[in-house]
Amino acid sequence: MKLLLDTSVFLYLVHDRPIPSRVRAALEDPRNDIYLSLVTPWEMQIKVGTGGIKLNQSVRSIIDAQLAHGSYTLLPITLDHIEALSRLPDIHKDPFDRLLIAQAVHENLIIVTGDLTIIEYPVSVFWK
Repeated sequence: MKLLLDTSVFLYLVHDRPIPSRVRAALEDPRNDIYLSLVTPWEMQIKVGTGGIKLNQSVRSIIDAQLAHGSYTLLPITLDHIEALSRLPDIHKDPFDRLLIAQAVHENLIIVTGDLTIIEYPVSVFWK
C-alpha cells in the first residue's frame, strides 16, 4: 500500500500516542510505502505559531529526525496538487486537509486518518 499520513496521525506516532493496531501494523509493514506531505510540517508550524499545538522541539527537528529513520518519503506540494484542489467538492473547510486529499487523489495514495469528514471525499482512507 502507498499510505499518506494525516498530520494528526503523524503527531500521534511522534508522541507515541495510541492508534488502532491495524493502522500501526500497516505503518510498520516494510511492504508499504509511507508518505509524509510537506503539508504536515507547514500545518504544524502554523499551529505552533498560533498556540494550537505545543512541541518540545522545533518542527524542523521533528521532521528531520523522522526522515532520518528512513520510514517516510517526503511528498512535495506540486502545481498538479494545487490544480487537483479545484476538482474537490467543498466539504472540508480545513485547507491543510483539502491539500492532503488533493495529493492523495492525484498520487493515488491512501490517507491514514481518523478524520471522518475526509471519508466523504472520493479518496481511499485507512483507519479502523
